Amino acid sequence: MIQFQGVSKVYNNGVVALSDININIEKGEFVFLVGPSGAGKTTFMKLIIRRELPTSGMIYVANKNLNKMKLGEVPYFRRNIGFIFQDFKLLPNKTVFENVSFALEVIEASQREISRQVPAVLELVGLKDKAHIFPSELSGGEQQRVSLARSIVNRPHLLLADEPTGNLDPETSWGLMDLLLEINKRGTTIIMSTHNKGIVDRMRKRVIALDAGKMIRDEQKGVYGVEG
Repeated sequence: MIQFQGVSKVYNNGVVALSDININIEKGEFVFLVGPSGAGKTTFMKLIIRRELPTSGMIYVANKNLNKMKLGEVPYFRRNIGFIFQDFKLLPNKTVFENVSFALEVIEASQREISRQVPAVLELVGLKDKAHIFPSELSGGEQQRVSLARSIVNRPHLLLADEPTGNLDPETSWGLMDLLLEINKRGTTIIMSTHNKGIVDRMRKRVIALDAGKMIRDEQKGVYGVEG
């Protein structure tokens, strides 16, 4: 699904964001990306969606060589990738239904498809009864679930979650994680960056740890940190 072969990323100001990363993530995996701020997690995510290109090395996602991908191909490539952000990024002047349907409208889905898929995904995330209210009327946890619904409504093969529980209380965070597990069981590959030790330690999924741009640990059924 995702291959990094000797990938390094050095920015113009000389900052080494990633250094010689070699990794293979299989279809259907659930992977936690951990490490301190500045470790390279955000750059790792940006490389996967081809928002950045590596300084050296090769990146393949779904058998596509991102280094050789033409700019005009990038929007079509990203249609198979969902994104969840810490700050939700919802459109305040659109209802819950409209926020989710917008993800289908931009890929020119038919009204029939929108009418079928949006209610189904809102039911999955427990917001079927709040389709016609606005984000400002929702709790933080509900807004995050709208963000999740929007990210999966087009049934992406890959879902990237950047600190999705960062602004949520513990109970709401676990509710979101239950939803992510259900989506993962349906075949979607998930990569989630997080600082939430409790979630990582309890779920015991694959853990990739970065520090100062280097991969320092990659373990199945891992925990957040290694005890000294």
